[in-house]
Amino acid sequence: MTHIDRGTIDYKDELVRKLIHLTSMLIPIIYYFIPKLDALVILGGLVIFAMALDLSRYFSPQIAKVFYKMFGFLLRKHEIDNEKKNLNGATYVLISAFIGVFIFPKVIFIAAFSILIVGDSMAALIGRKYGKNKFIFKSLEGTLAFFISSCIVVLFAPKVGYFPEEYLIGFIVAFIGAFTENISYKFVDDNLSIPFAVGFSLWILYAIFLPGVKLTLSQVPG
Repeated sequence: MTHIDRGTIDYKDELVRKLIHLTSMLIPIIYYFIPKLDALVILGGLVIFAMALDLSRYFSPQIAKVFYKMFGFLLRKHEIDNEKKNLNGATYVLISAFIGVFIFPKVIFIAAFSILIVGDSMAALIGRKYGKNKFIFKSLEGTLAFFISSCIVVLFAPKVGYFPEEYLIGFIVAFIGAFTENISYKFVDDNLSIPFAVGFSLWILYAIFLPGVKLTLSQVPG
Protein backbone atom coordinates (compact mmCIF):
# COMPACT_ATOMS: atom_id res chain seq x y z
CA MET A 1 0.00 0.00 0.00
CA THR A 2 1.29 3.43 -0.93
CA HIS A 3 0.53 7.11 -1.26
CA ILE A 4 -0.95 6.00 -4.56
CA ASP A 5 -3.09 3.39 -2.79
CA ARG A 6 -3.32 4.46 0.85
CA GLY A 7 -5.39 1.47 1.94
CA THR A 8 -8.17 1.33 4.49
CA ILE A 9 -6.30 1.65 7.81
CA ASP A 10 -4.10 4.53 8.96
CA TYR A 11 -0.32 4.30 9.10
CA LYS A 12 -0.10 3.82 12.87
CA ASP A 13 -2.41 0.83 12.66
CA GLU A 14 -0.49 -0.43 9.62
CA LEU A 15 2.66 -0.32 11.74
CA VAL A 16 1.00 -2.38 14.48
CA ARG A 17 -0.34 -4.84 11.89
CA LYS A 18 3.13 -5.34 10.39
CA LEU A 19 4.81 -5.68 13.78
CA ILE A 20 2.37 -8.50 14.49
CA HIS A 21 3.10 -9.88 11.03
CA LEU A 22 6.83 -9.90 11.84
CA THR A 23 6.20 -12.18 14.83
CA SER A 24 5.36 -14.84 12.23
CA MET A 25 9.12 -15.14 11.73
CA LEU A 26 8.88 -17.46 14.73
CA ILE A 27 7.41 -20.05 12.35
CA PRO A 28 10.53 -20.60 10.19
CA ILE A 29 12.81 -20.08 13.19
CA ILE A 30 11.10 -22.76 15.30
CA TYR A 31 10.68 -25.06 12.29
CA TYR A 32 14.46 -25.00 11.78
CA PHE A 33 14.86 -26.81 15.11
CA ILE A 34 11.98 -29.30 15.03
CA PRO A 35 10.97 -32.21 12.74
CA LYS A 36 8.52 -31.66 9.90
CA LEU A 37 5.80 -33.80 11.48
CA ASP A 38 5.88 -31.82 14.71
CA ALA A 39 5.62 -28.57 12.75
CA LEU A 40 2.63 -29.86 10.80
CA VAL A 41 0.82 -30.92 13.97
CA ILE A 42 1.38 -27.53 15.62
CA LEU A 43 0.48 -25.53 12.51
CA GLY A 44 -2.51 -27.75 11.78
CA GLY A 45 -3.95 -27.01 15.21
CA LEU A 46 -3.33 -23.29 14.80
CA VAL A 47 -4.97 -23.28 11.35
CA ILE A 48 -8.11 -25.01 12.67
CA PHE A 49 -8.36 -22.59 15.58
CA ALA A 50 -7.73 -19.51 13.43
CA MET A 51 -10.21 -20.50 10.73
CA ALA A 52 -12.90 -21.36 13.30
CA LEU A 53 -12.46 -18.01 15.03
CA ASP A 54 -12.16 -16.06 11.79
CA LEU A 55 -15.28 -17.54 10.19
CA SER A 56 -17.39 -17.61 13.33
CA ARG A 57 -17.42 -13.80 13.45
CA TYR A 58 -19.56 -13.83 10.32
CA PHE A 59 -22.20 -16.04 11.93
CA SER A 60 -22.18 -15.06 15.61
CA PRO A 61 -22.91 -11.44 16.56
CA GLN A 62 -21.46 -12.06 20.02
CA ILE A 63 -18.14 -13.32 18.66
CA ALA A 64 -18.10 -10.56 16.05
CA LYS A 65 -18.55 -7.90 18.72
CA VAL A 66 -15.56 -9.13 20.72
CA PHE A 67 -13.46 -9.86 17.63
CA TYR A 68 -13.92 -6.43 16.08
CA LYS A 69 -13.43 -4.69 19.41
CA MET A 70 -10.03 -6.37 19.75
CA PHE A 71 -8.83 -6.55 16.15
CA GLY A 72 -11.13 -4.37 14.05
CA PHE A 73 -8.66 -1.48 13.80
CA LEU A 74 -6.15 -3.82 12.11
CA LEU A 75 -8.46 -5.24 9.46
CA ARG A 76 -8.64 -4.08 5.87
CA LYS A 77 -11.94 -3.46 4.12
CA HIS A 78 -11.97 -6.78 2.26
CA GLU A 79 -11.38 -8.63 5.55
CA ILE A 80 -14.70 -7.46 6.99
CA ASP A 81 -16.86 -8.26 3.96
CA ASN A 82 -19.91 -10.11 5.32
CA GLU A 83 -20.98 -11.20 1.85
CA LYS A 84 -17.69 -12.72 0.69
CA LYS A 85 -16.70 -13.85 4.21
CA ASN A 86 -12.99 -13.42 3.54
CA LEU A 87 -10.39 -14.66 5.98
CA ASN A 88 -8.01 -12.15 7.52
CA GLY A 89 -4.31 -11.98 6.69
CA ALA A 90 -3.15 -13.73 9.87
CA THR A 91 -5.23 -16.78 9.05
CA TYR A 92 -3.81 -16.87 5.53
CA VAL A 93 -0.29 -16.73 7.00
CA LEU A 94 -0.98 -19.88 9.04
CA ILE A 95 -2.60 -21.65 6.09
CA SER A 96 0.33 -20.86 3.79
CA ALA A 97 2.78 -21.98 6.49
CA PHE A 98 1.03 -25.33 6.93
CA ILE A 99 0.84 -26.01 3.19
CA GLY A 100 4.39 -24.77 2.66
CA VAL A 101 5.84 -27.02 5.35
CA PHE A 102 3.94 -29.95 3.86
CA ILE A 103 5.08 -29.32 0.27
CA PHE A 104 8.57 -27.84 0.36
CA PRO A 105 11.93 -29.09 1.63
CA LYS A 106 12.83 -27.29 4.86
CA VAL A 107 15.58 -25.15 3.28
CA ILE A 108 13.12 -23.84 0.67
CA PHE A 109 10.28 -23.21 3.10
CA ILE A 110 12.44 -21.25 5.53
CA ALA A 111 13.75 -18.96 2.79
CA ALA A 112 10.38 -18.49 1.06
CA PHE A 113 8.42 -17.84 4.23
CA SER A 114 11.04 -15.48 5.64
CA ILE A 115 10.93 -13.49 2.41
CA LEU A 116 7.16 -13.26 2.75
CA ILE A 117 7.27 -11.97 6.32
CA VAL A 118 10.14 -9.51 6.03
CA GLY A 119 9.63 -8.39 2.44
CA ASP A 120 5.88 -7.90 2.73
CA SER A 121 6.26 -5.91 5.96
CA MET A 122 8.89 -3.59 4.52
CA ALA A 123 6.96 -3.09 1.28
CA ALA A 124 3.88 -1.98 3.20
CA LEU A 125 5.66 0.30 5.65
CA ILE A 126 8.03 1.96 3.17
CA GLY A 127 5.45 2.04 0.39
CA ARG A 128 2.81 3.75 2.50
CA LYS A 129 5.24 6.22 4.05
CA TYR A 130 7.35 7.13 1.04
CA GLY A 131 5.64 5.68 -2.03
CA LYS A 132 5.12 8.37 -4.67
CA ASN A 133 5.97 6.68 -7.97
CA LYS A 134 3.50 4.15 -9.30
CA PHE A 135 4.89 0.82 -10.48
CA ILE A 136 2.27 -1.59 -11.92
CA PHE A 137 -0.36 -1.73 -9.13
CA LYS A 138 1.58 -0.31 -6.17
CA SER A 139 4.59 1.95 -5.65
CA LEU A 140 8.13 1.64 -6.91
CA GLU A 141 9.42 2.51 -3.43
CA GLY A 142 7.44 -0.27 -1.77
CA THR A 143 8.46 -2.83 -4.38
CA LEU A 144 12.14 -1.87 -4.03
CA ALA A 145 11.82 -2.13 -0.25
CA PHE A 146 10.52 -5.68 -0.67
CA PHE A 147 13.38 -6.60 -3.00
CA ILE A 148 16.16 -5.08 -0.89
CA SER A 149 14.91 -6.48 2.42
CA SER A 150 14.42 -9.89 0.80
CA CYS A 151 18.00 -9.84 -0.48
CA ILE A 152 19.12 -9.28 3.10
CA VAL A 153 17.01 -12.26 4.16
CA VAL A 154 18.76 -14.31 1.46
CA LEU A 155 22.15 -13.47 2.95
CA PHE A 156 21.18 -14.86 6.35
CA ALA A 157 18.85 -17.73 5.40
CA PRO A 158 20.27 -21.25 5.88
CA LYS A 159 21.76 -22.84 2.77
CA VAL A 160 22.31 -26.39 1.57
CA GLY A 161 26.05 -25.95 1.11
CA TYR A 162 26.55 -22.17 1.00
CA PHE A 163 27.46 -22.39 -2.66
CA PRO A 164 27.76 -19.08 -4.57
CA GLU A 165 24.89 -20.24 -6.79
CA GLU A 166 22.56 -20.33 -3.79
CA TYR A 167 22.97 -16.59 -3.27
CA LEU A 168 22.29 -15.92 -6.95
CA ILE A 169 19.19 -18.11 -6.76
CA GLY A 170 18.10 -16.20 -3.66
CA PHE A 171 18.47 -12.79 -5.29
CA ILE A 172 16.47 -13.96 -8.31
CA VAL A 173 13.59 -15.17 -6.16
CA ALA A 174 13.73 -11.94 -4.13
CA PHE A 175 12.88 -10.16 -7.38
CA ILE A 176 10.13 -12.70 -8.13
CA GLY A 177 8.71 -12.15 -4.64
CA ALA A 178 8.73 -8.37 -5.05
CA PHE A 179 6.91 -8.61 -8.37
CA THR A 180 4.39 -11.07 -6.92
CA GLU A 181 3.69 -8.80 -3.95
CA ASN A 182 3.04 -5.88 -6.28
CA ILE A 183 0.41 -7.62 -8.38
CA SER A 184 -1.13 -10.06 -5.87
CA TYR A 185 -3.75 -7.91 -4.21
CA LYS A 186 -5.66 -7.71 -7.46
CA PHE A 187 -5.94 -11.48 -7.67
CA VAL A 188 -5.13 -13.40 -4.46
CA ASP A 189 -3.99 -12.77 -0.88
CA ASP A 190 -0.23 -12.19 -0.97
CA ASN A 191 0.28 -14.33 2.13
CA LEU A 192 -0.53 -17.22 -0.20
CA SER A 193 0.91 -16.03 -3.50
CA ILE A 194 4.34 -14.83 -2.30
CA PRO A 195 5.62 -17.91 -0.45
CA PHE A 196 4.45 -20.29 -3.17
CA ALA A 197 5.77 -18.16 -6.05
CA VAL A 198 9.10 -17.90 -4.22
CA GLY A 199 9.12 -21.51 -3.05
CA PHE A 200 8.44 -23.11 -6.42
CA SER A 201 10.88 -20.70 -8.09
CA LEU A 202 13.56 -21.75 -5.61
CA TRP A 203 12.88 -25.40 -6.31
CA ILE A 204 13.15 -24.89 -10.06
CA LEU A 205 16.27 -22.72 -9.84
CA TYR A 206 18.04 -25.21 -7.59
CA ALA A 207 17.35 -27.87 -10.22
CA ILE A 208 18.79 -25.60 -12.93
CA PHE A 209 21.85 -24.18 -11.16
CA LEU A 210 22.65 -27.01 -8.73
CA PRO A 211 21.28 -30.20 -10.27
CA GLY A 212 21.76 -33.26 -8.11
CA VAL A 213 22.26 -31.33 -4.89
CA LYS A 214 20.10 -32.69 -2.06
CA LEU A 215 17.87 -29.99 -0.61
CA THR A 216 18.57 -30.86 3.00
CA LEU A 217 20.13 -28.95 5.86
CA SER A 218 23.03 -30.60 7.64
CA GLN A 219 22.47 -31.55 11.29
CA VAL A 220 18.92 -30.17 11.24
CA PRO A 221 15.81 -32.30 12.00
CA GLY A 222 14.14 -33.39 8.78
